[in-house]
Amino acid sequence: MLLLPFAALQLEELQDPLADRVPRQADTPSRGLFSPSPPSGPLRAPAHSSGTSSSHTPLSFHSFLRPPFVVRIRSASSGVMGLPDWAQGPRRPPRGMLLWLWGAAQLCFTSWDVQAQAMGETKSMYIWQAGPWGRCMGSECGPGGRQSRAVWCAHVDGWTTLHTNCPQAERPDNQQSCFRVCDSHREQYDWQRGPWSECAPVLARASAPVGDQPAGCIRGEEGLQTREVSCVQKQDGAPADDVICEYFEPKPRLEQACLIPCPHDCVVSAFSPWSTCSKTCGAGLRTRTRAVLAPPLFGGSACPNLTEFQTCLPGDCQGEESFYSLKVGPWADCELPHTRATRQARRRKNKERNREKGRVRDPETRELIKKKRNRNRQNRLESKFFDLHVGYQTREVTCTHRNGVSAELSLCSQETLPVAFQSCLVSRGCEVTEWSDWGPCSKKCYDLNGPKGTRSRTRQVQQFPVAGGESCPHLEETEPCVPQGDGVPPCAVYTWKTTEWTECRVDTLLSQQDRRRGNQTGLCGGGIQSREVFCVQANMDSSSSLKEASRPVDNDLCLGVVPNTTQLCHIPCPVECEVSSWTAWGPCTFENCQDQAGKKGFKLRKRTITNEPTGGPGSCPHLMEAVPCEEPSCYEWLVVRLEECIPDNERTCGPGTQIPQVQCINSDGEPVDRQLCRDAILPMPVVCDVPCPRDCGLSPWTPWSLCSHTCSGKTTEGRQTRARSILAYNAGEGGSACPNSSTLQEVRSCNEHPCTVYHWQTGPWGQCIEDTSSAALNATAGRPADASCSLGMQTRKVICIRVNVGQVPPKKCPESLRPETVRPCLLPCKRDCVVTPYSEWSSCPSTCQTGGGAKRKQFRKRIILQLPANGGQDCPEVLYQERECEAPSVCPGFRWKTHKWRRCQLVPWYIRQDSPGAQETCGPGLQTRAVSCRKLDGGQVDVGECLKYASPMPPITQPCQLPCQDDCQLTGWSKFSPCSADCGGVRTRKRALVGKSKKRDQCKNTQLYPLSETQYCPCDKYNAQPVGNWSDCILPESGRVEGILGMKVQGDIKECGQGHRYQAMACYDQDNRLVETSRCNSHGHIEEACIIPCPSDCKLSEWSNWSRCSKSCGSGVKVRSKWLREKPYNGGRPCPKLDHVNQVYEVVPCVSDCSQYVWVAEPWSVWKVSNVDMKENCGEGVQTRKVRCMLNTVDGPSDPVEDYLCDPEEMPLGARESRLPCPEDCVLSDWGPWTRCNLPCDGRGTRERTAYPVRMPGDGKQCPPTTQTEPCTLNHNCYHFSFNITDWSTCQLSEKAVCGAGIKTRMLDCVRSDGKSVDLKYCEELGLEKKWQMNISCTVECPVNCQLSDWSSWSGCSHTCGLAGKMWRRRSVTQASQGDGRPCPKQMEQWKPCPVKPCYRWRYSSWSECKAEDAKCGAGVRWRNVSCFVSDGGEEAEGSMVDEELCGDVEPSVDGDKQIILEEPCTVPCPGDCYLTEWTTWSPCQLSCVNGVDLGLSPVQVRSRAVVAQEPDSLVQCPEQEWESRPCTGGECYDYNWMAGPWKGSSRQVWCQRSDGLNVTGGCPLASRPLSDRSCDPACDKPRSYCTEAGVCGCEEGYTEVMTSDGLLDQCTLIPVLEIPTAGDSKADVKTIRAINPTLPTANQPGRSGRTWFLQPFGPDGRLKTWVYGVAAGVLVLLIFIISMTYLACKKPKKPQRRQNNRLKPLTLAYDGDADM
Repeated sequence: MLLLPFAALQLEELQDPLADRVPRQADTPSRGLFSPSPPSGPLRAPAHSSGTSSSHTPLSFHSFLRPPFVVRIRSASSGVMGLPDWAQGPRRPPRGMLLWLWGAAQLCFTSWDVQAQAMGETKSMYIWQAGPWGRCMGSECGPGGRQSRAVWCAHVDGWTTLHTNCPQAERPDNQQSCFRVCDSHREQYDWQRGPWSECAPVLARASAPVGDQPAGCIRGEEGLQTREVSCVQKQDGAPADDVICEYFEPKPRLEQACLIPCPHDCVVSAFSPWSTCSKTCGAGLRTRTRAVLAPPLFGGSACPNLTEFQTCLPGDCQGEESFYSLKVGPWADCELPHTRATRQARRRKNKERNREKGRVRDPETRELIKKKRNRNRQNRLESKFFDLHVGYQTREVTCTHRNGVSAELSLCSQETLPVAFQSCLVSRGCEVTEWSDWGPCSKKCYDLNGPKGTRSRTRQVQQFPVAGGESCPHLEETEPCVPQGDGVPPCAVYTWKTTEWTECRVDTLLSQQDRRRGNQTGLCGGGIQSREVFCVQANMDSSSSLKEASRPVDNDLCLGVVPNTTQLCHIPCPVECEVSSWTAWGPCTFENCQDQAGKKGFKLRKRTITNEPTGGPGSCPHLMEAVPCEEPSCYEWLVVRLEECIPDNERTCGPGTQIPQVQCINSDGEPVDRQLCRDAILPMPVVCDVPCPRDCGLSPWTPWSLCSHTCSGKTTEGRQTRARSILAYNAGEGGSACPNSSTLQEVRSCNEHPCTVYHWQTGPWGQCIEDTSSAALNATAGRPADASCSLGMQTRKVICIRVNVGQVPPKKCPESLRPETVRPCLLPCKRDCVVTPYSEWSSCPSTCQTGGGAKRKQFRKRIILQLPANGGQDCPEVLYQERECEAPSVCPGFRWKTHKWRRCQLVPWYIRQDSPGAQETCGPGLQTRAVSCRKLDGGQVDVGECLKYASPMPPITQPCQLPCQDDCQLTGWSKFSPCSADCGGVRTRKRALVGKSKKRDQCKNTQLYPLSETQYCPCDKYNAQPVGNWSDCILPESGRVEGILGMKVQGDIKECGQGHRYQAMACYDQDNRLVETSRCNSHGHIEEACIIPCPSDCKLSEWSNWSRCSKSCGSGVKVRSKWLREKPYNGGRPCPKLDHVNQVYEVVPCVSDCSQYVWVAEPWSVWKVSNVDMKENCGEGVQTRKVRCMLNTVDGPSDPVEDYLCDPEEMPLGARESRLPCPEDCVLSDWGPWTRCNLPCDGRGTRERTAYPVRMPGDGKQCPPTTQTEPCTLNHNCYHFSFNITDWSTCQLSEKAVCGAGIKTRMLDCVRSDGKSVDLKYCEELGLEKKWQMNISCTVECPVNCQLSDWSSWSGCSHTCGLAGKMWRRRSVTQASQGDGRPCPKQMEQWKPCPVKPCYRWRYSSWSECKAEDAKCGAGVRWRNVSCFVSDGGEEAEGSMVDEELCGDVEPSVDGDKQIILEEPCTVPCPGDCYLTEWTTWSPCQLSCVNGVDLGLSPVQVRSRAVVAQEPDSLVQCPEQEWESRPCTGGECYDYNWMAGPWKGSSRQVWCQRSDGLNVTGGCPLASRPLSDRSCDPACDKPRSYCTEAGVCGCEEGYTEVMTSDGLLDQCTLIPVLEIPTAGDSKADVKTIRAINPTLPTANQPGRSGRTWFLQPFGPDGRLKTWVYGVAAGVLVLLIFIISMTYLACKKPKKPQRRQNNRLKPLTLAYDGDADM
């Protein structure tokens, strides 16, 4: 084997071919470098993978080098022999050792290779492999399960083989016991999460120390935290397999990222001013201190010294300076006196001593003997809750030198030494009982998703704390609970329920203007309707009735979204009946052709319904009219046409006949069998004439005109006319002459029937009434079965009407056409009123009431679910009931009862026997008393009731004084006597001497012991004055109006009119202190009237009339408009979108019948021949006729109209020139119409017209051509046609609708290819497809006014006292405004002032100086008082002190702290002490921030204590300064910035400032500290030079720097200036630029800057400055402007164009679909 000498070995795992085929357990790590098969033990990750260290089992060298591994050569840079770092050990061997190991390895490999070849190759080539463990199976939960896995034998190349090829001894297990996890284990096992470790840097930076942060640290360094997570049993914390917990929840993460913030240095405040000297003479100290504002964090620098000392020497002391001070120590703990046995033993010793000395017993023994019987009772408190023992405490009295060393007491000269003992109360801590059992769960029902109930347990106080003993713990605790047991009912579920919607009402949407315009009946379209919403129980028992299920409950029980109480609705608008025009009168026919009895007949005319109305055709006008006639017939002959005129006697011309072609028709004009007309008169042949060549040539008769009248009467008669004209005159002789002109026109009568027109008129259908005869029909009618509905019938009145006369007998009208008078109908179903049951009575106050409050009422209500209809049962009148609650129980009052003070207990005699006056039983002591709890009626109750409900417990101890023989005893002060006068009077109080003191002279000294005190009475003067702002304008509560039908009209709740506003009144006394307003005889406020302006809606005019259709043929538009009359104000309805002239338009499409206006031509006049041949009367001539535009009606053209209404293209000719044929000439008729061109118009087609011979020509003559042809040319005589659709109209509503569903329409036009609109028949004849929808539905948004709730009740006062108290009431929007509805007002809440009440509160006075009793230093006491203050409630109001009686109703607490402390121990430092100051107040809460962004770390606040000393000698013994921090809530981000003052010479002041303006030390980065010294090197000694901030020399203003070649200042040169002379300068007319000699002084004096302006066009670099370019540009712009204006002024104006007088065109509007049009 060849090995490189300087390479290391690397072992790599061969790629397993079975890796992709054999399944692997998901969570098993991939096989490591030295794990060729899955290890049997647990796998361990390297230490760096999880952040925790782990040990590894040592592996033998040979175990590394076994198949499937090969040896690969690699460079020697990554470890010895391919071992990973964790296998190499902590140190790397030296290179020489590596080479030695290398040789050894060669020997080992060689021997191993030989052995491997000697072994059987079969076993070494096959290995066992195992799959992942399967699911744990078993019949029971827990550790009894079994799991299995697949085990197979595989070749090293990856393929599977027989098991016998692998060594059986090494076969892995395929089964093992396991823990079967079940759902019940969820409550037994859980993950136990350990605490997160400290944040450590990530491994990439692990080599650097934690505290080392980069110099430019801004935010911090990323780190990593780890923790232990294991699966444990909840009950005892025993560890369990992780698989159990992973079954329910994934394993929590073991690592998380964290932040190691940048170091934060300690920040301290600025120093306080220096204190006064600690001594008035001799050598002393002055101090100044500062406080810690932010503690050092995350390795920041420590806090600097908080104290600075300075020696002071006020002056030499007069006389000898005192070096010693009397010092008292603190009081020791309170001790009980010796026990009785000890005292008796001492008394026995005293007896023996007294017998020897002949003395009496000690005073205490006499006292004990005297009060032996009641001693135990006196010392025992009645209450079981207090265990009071009066003991004693002592303190040490010493003498100290000013250097702090103790000295003999005699060196401290003082007349009386301090008391070294006193009575005290032995401290006793609170004692409580064990917890009681848990109480019942407050929730009595089962609800899986609802809130849990609570249960509680309590414990009782057995012993209250005494004399500062440990306070009592909490006596009650609660926990959430769920009711247990099988019989727990499910909780009630509540849901919202609604009543029926009320009827849809449109009137509520009308504006003020529309409502005042009157008629509101028949409104339709969009409206609004409302309903009531209430809460009901949803899950009632199935046995409960439906009515019971709707019982209302408290609305607060329903938690879901409240359903809408209003909604938009729609009332369908009635469709008006529309009918067609009347047809022509029909023939005279029998009323009934089947019954032709009699000769009575009728002529009929009809019309049809074109638009079916709402409610059926019953509301349409009559559709048929009849006229009586004679000689009726059901069938008659109709002449279809006349055949050609055939001359008689087979001649070619002359008189002849025309045979009519006829058809048999019935009375409706329909063809029938000819046999039916057998009784009718057959039309006779018609006489005619075929003119001969020399005869007069006449045109054929025109068709008869329409009848001029529909009937004939006395003044009217129907006429029809026809006419013909002369086409050629006859020859002079031999031909038939032309008739007179009067015979060229014929008139005949028509519609000769009289104007007696009859028709049937129907009345409205009556009410549907029950038809008893149709009961059997109901069963088989096939209608849905409904017990309350039945079939009924309706009747109506039918009468015969003669037009223009009135009602006539029915026989005048055709009986067969009589409408029906009875029809069946459905009776509307009866609907009874449905109401809910009454709700439960509202609750009365469950708690007791303090004082005599007014009686409360309770109510219940029911709600109408369905209103009655169609005769159903009416609703009950009473829907709301109320009653008074039962008299509520009065709250039991509790009070403390204090018992008599016990005797004053002194310090035991054996303690005080060496003190003066010890032989007398006198001096200071302590006495106690019992307190108990009583009801207001005197009954005794537990003390706990008073602790809850009564005032604070009165004190149970007080200091007392047993008078000595020489003491003066006095009674307590009496109360002050009443004032003798209201103002300026006096009041007194007294006390008296007691006992033997009355006889002692020293007690009668009234200077020392005054027996009376006199005070001036307060001179109370009060004045009232208004405070605060005026309140909102508040309407009276009754100021609501009801709308139509007793229902509130939408948006018209009265919120305007006259109201009142209020201003608070405050009452002050003569000392300007706030007092009760009643003292000023004030109600607490003043009021004045105010006006809330009412909203006014936008007001528009009425609609104008519709304009004429913009087109006379086809579809156009017609317009109507409204204009603005008054703008809205005060929140009224806004206007619709108006145009620039304040108008709003409505545009609808219209269609004009193209045949509405027709040209009517009269017959041609007689020919006027221009070259008259008197013999022949023929030749060139002219004919004329009148052509008029007339309105076309059903009966034909009626009235003439303006010519422009008719189509000018279709206007017939009014004159024609032609040749009048001569006799013998052929006479042709007038040309017929042109034939229609074939489409498409491609230029290849032709059209023609024809004429026919009226008179044949004579011999030898021929007729001219009877056909004319012309080519078809597009848009000349040939046209293409197409449909054109118009734009949609605006949304059209019914006249009675305000909004809602409407319809948009558009029209279809037939448009010719030249753009002209023509009659639709042209397009319809071509069969063009109509693929457009002509009508679509649309919606006009309803103008819904904003709806508001009622005002809430007035809230309580926002402040219990003071001037700023306000009461509020609020309302909410129940319906937001929509469309053009009235918007919501901005004021949704109102306030008014509360009555002003003085704010009384207890306040501490400042602490007194610390005083050591009868000593110069040592343990002392400081005091403060608590006093009653009054203020006006302002935040900055200090208030004024008043009598304590005024705070009688105020809870005894100061700033929320109920524990009032008026005395506390303190220390008076001795001259030789060096001590710490009191703690400073806690600093503001501060966050750790970077650039104002919180890093998410806990905010902290800090306080500190500085060191203070009085003697320079004692500085050596000073303690360390202290600071402490604590977490806090809230906090602010502070920034720290360097600040610099102005330069003073070469230095300036630099300091650090916090962002709130506070000057601090620390916090600012030192790297960015500005310079405080700017000395230049070399010094700036040139004239006009100075040292700049950059530390280089510069020149003063007006001078420029001239530098040397090495960059140093050479000299300061004056800058050249532009001198502009001013007024008063003698050379004002000369402007020069001159260089001023820099060496000469300037001529300008300081302060006279108005004489010369220094304009410096050149900069220090010699270039032009920017302003020079600006001035040049401005001058250029000015020149361009002057040239332009000159050109425009000189330019010759054009002549104005002549205005064309265009012809007025029909109105055409472009409609863009805007709804506002």
